[in-house]
Amino acid sequence: MNVMTIAVDTMGGDLGPSAAVEGVFRAAKRYPYLRLMMVGPEDILAEEMRKHEKNAGISILHAPEVIDPSETPTTAIREKKESSIVKGLRAVKNGDAQGFVSAGSTGALLTGATVIIGRRPGIERPALGTLLPTHTNPKDSRRGFVLLMDCGANMDCKPSYLTQFGELGAEYMKKTMGIENPRVGLINVGTEEEKGNAAAKEAYALMKEAGYNFVGNIEGREIPSGTVDVAICDGFTGNILLKFTEGFAKAMMGMIKEELMSATLSKIGALMATGAFKKLKTRFDYREVGGAPFLGLKSIVIKAHGSSDALAFMNAIRQCVEFNETEETAWNSKK
Repeated sequence: MNVMTIAVDTMGGDLGPSAAVEGVFRAAKRYPYLRLMMVGPEDILAEEMRKHEKNAGISILHAPEVIDPSETPTTAIREKKESSIVKGLRAVKNGDAQGFVSAGSTGALLTGATVIIGRRPGIERPALGTLLPTHTNPKDSRRGFVLLMDCGANMDCKPSYLTQFGELGAEYMKKTMGIENPRVGLINVGTEEEKGNAAAKEAYALMKEAGYNFVGNIEGREIPSGTVDVAICDGFTGNILLKFTEGFAKAMMGMIKEELMSATLSKIGALMATGAFKKLKTRFDYREVGGAPFLGLKSIVIKAHGSSDALAFMNAIRQCVEFNETEETAWNSKK
């Protein structure tokens, strides 16, 4: 296996550099062969590193500037060339790293990745995908998630964009989840081919001829049922779905806890089912997934949640590792 380097933006998260640095050190222990490049102000990162055991596989790429989420993405990328996002992306562009993780501004990350790393040939727009848990057949452990994309990168989408999102999503689920022939569905207001607005109808026609396993339209209620492996929509719709899912999962867990604590008998039942509830909570924990990949770029870029802690950063790094390992395997198999 070739030595792999992953660059990590330590300055974009809500919890500050300490969470990112701890996540990097956790990842270094999990993947001893990995090289990790922490991107941010050298003095701050050097101080954070003193809190951990020395590790020769971890280095610092000095980046004194930080892009604030309130800044205009295009302007920030152009003017803040010493920012952690720009320098991390350039490390990937120059071949010094094979992947990049950031919990910073989504807009700046997308703009920077598109301009600096570049799109894959034939791809019009990169898309942001995120894995959501699904109710699935326990005999098939690979099908426990659905990839929702786009979930926030492209607010307005042409039918051709949606068609390409299906291709990118199917490829990602095949490589990272081991699903041989991922099922791709187009999110719509009905399952019939003639449903939806003009863009949805045109996208349906294009996706039928795209060459991947397109199973047709799916309604919102079908997304968590495991009906498809990839659910396609524009970024406006996808972001609303994502935020609703996060909020609903949190509210549902709270309601379940409230009802279980309402009577003595239910408290006893809750005690007996503690293990099952912990597993359920873990399935809805974004930290266990890591982050959302930007697909359609020449290299892998992971957008971590703004409030990512060390566990989330470690798993975002894991996503980069797994993606690059499958890329390497695929390349070697073609030789």
